[in-house]
Amino acid sequence: MKKDNFLDLFDSKQKAIDHCMYLNFKYRIANICFGVLHGPDNNWAVCEEATAQEMDMEFLNVLPKDYSEMSYDNIRHIRMDQDPLPHWDSIIGLFSVADGEILRYILYAKIPLEKLIRHELAGRGYDKNHRWVGFDKACEIWLIK
Repeated sequence: MKKDNFLDLFDSKQKAIDHCMYLNFKYRIANICFGVLHGPDNNWAVCEEATAQEMDMEFLNVLPKDYSEMSYDNIRHIRMDQDPLPHWDSIIGLFSVADGEILRYILYAKIPLEKLIRHELAGRGYDKNHRWVGFDKACEIWLIK
């Protein structure tokens, strides 16, 4: 990623999308919206909505709703990236350090990772926007779907 004033620049469209998706999640509480634009040097740019408006540009309609349709090819590109985005590095790292037999068991036994994650988050006492709500309320938020 290169920085150009208020733009984060990427040679890869997918990497710009991934960066933008994470920024929209990260700044959800502040209600700051990010989007993807055509960059200045035949590349891709990510910026805040206010910056795009100042430049009189509209975001490209390229952001997916979520990653539920992610392909193995997408994962391979993320894993092979020489300069991975920090959030992908952390997520991939969770699995990279896990014992292979445990990973195989998770798949074999169809262990519900989403439920394990929800249970962990409920035990921390925070809501979906990382605001302290207490353990009882966090259980209501995370464990009742």
